[in-house]
This record gives sequence, structure tokens and C-alpha cells, in this order.
Amino acid sequence: MAELFQLILHIDQHLGVWVAEYGAWIYLILACIIFGETGLVVLPFLPGDSLLFIAGAFGASGLLDPVLMGGILIAAAILGNTVNYQVGRFIGPKVFSRDYRFLDRKALIKTHAFYEKHGGKTIVLSRFLPLFRTFAPFVAGVAAMRWLTFQFYNALGAVIWVAGLITLGYFFGNVPIIKEHLNTIVLIGVGAAAVPAVGGVLWKLLRSKKTGEA
Repeated sequence: MAELFQLILHIDQHLGVWVAEYGAWIYLILACIIFGETGLVVLPFLPGDSLLFIAGAFGASGLLDPVLMGGILIAAAILGNTVNYQVGRFIGPKVFSRDYRFLDRKALIKTHAFYEKHGGKTIVLSRFLPLFRTFAPFVAGVAAMRWLTFQFYNALGAVIWVAGLITLGYFFGNVPIIKEHLNTIVLIGVGAAAVPAVGGVLWKLLRSKKTGEA
């Protein structure tokens, strides 16, 4: 069991073994992993970015069909976020309808206002941020972000994320220097995506503080 758990956690490193062993079933396995990472709050540790990139590299080698794989994984990513949103939408009102010392209703109201104004950008950008992409749709549900708005940006983010990383893997995943330093490249990519997002939040907080003092 421990060996299987480690294999799932590091499937991006063992994908070749899975392709050889499971054949066409690998598409369903990959879909379940993408769905689990995006749809289940308790599974944010599953591989996402590196898995898609490596899968794209396998597509270039002919072991996987990149078009078929892309379509299936985009659908899995959309469905995952949808389930996560629905769970948040179901839990949110129940939790915040009662008085709990450790919960702040004002925070829910502020979160709702934030998602009404910036929810679309948040859903799209979170696709490229591990952990954030797992919790962003859940928070969107808790904050009661409008369904149609959420689904539009949910689909847009899924297409850009899945198709983009598979395409990058297809063209660059088999370059020796990239294969040798994949983890470093993934971390740099995450940092490049995270810095503007964090900077934007800090700037807004600073701006709000100055407005309040004025």
C-alpha cells in the first residue's frame, strides 16, 4: 500500500511504467488524478503541472495521443473544479449560518465581494498555482460566486492550463537538459505565477489600508 501511495504521489516520475502496464487505461488514471487534485480539497498534494508536462512529452514520443489526452484531462479539470465549487456552495451557508467564535461572517461577505469582482481572474490564475488551484474553487463556492461566471472561467482556465502544459511538454519535454532539471523548472514556473498574484494581493491590502487611514 505504501509503495502504491508513493507511486501515485510521484506518477510524473513513473508515468512510463504506468503507460506500459495499463495501456489505454492510462487516460482514465490521469483523468482521475487531475480530477482528484482539482476536485477534492483533501488531495492537493497530487501532481498536476509536472504530470501534464511529462504526459505531453510522452505524447511527442507516440506513447500517448496528445489530442485525446488533452480533451479528457480538460474535461476532468472542469469537472473537478465544479465538484469542488458545489461542495463549497453546500458547506458555506451551513457553516456561516451559525455563530462560531472561530468564524467571521464579515470575512464571508468580503470574500463574496472579492469573488464577484476578481473571481474570474482568481479561478484562471489559480490553475497554475499548486494548492491554490485546489482551494480556489472551494472558496468560490463558499463565497457564492455566480454559477455561470464560475463555469466560464473554470473552463477557460482548464483549457489554458491543460492544453498549455501538454503542448509545452510535447515540444520541450524530451529535451535532455529540461528532463534533467524538470523539478527546478516547475518551481521556477510556480514562482513566476505566484509572484504577480501575491504582489497584487499585497498591493490591494496596502491600498485599502491607505484609504482607511485617509
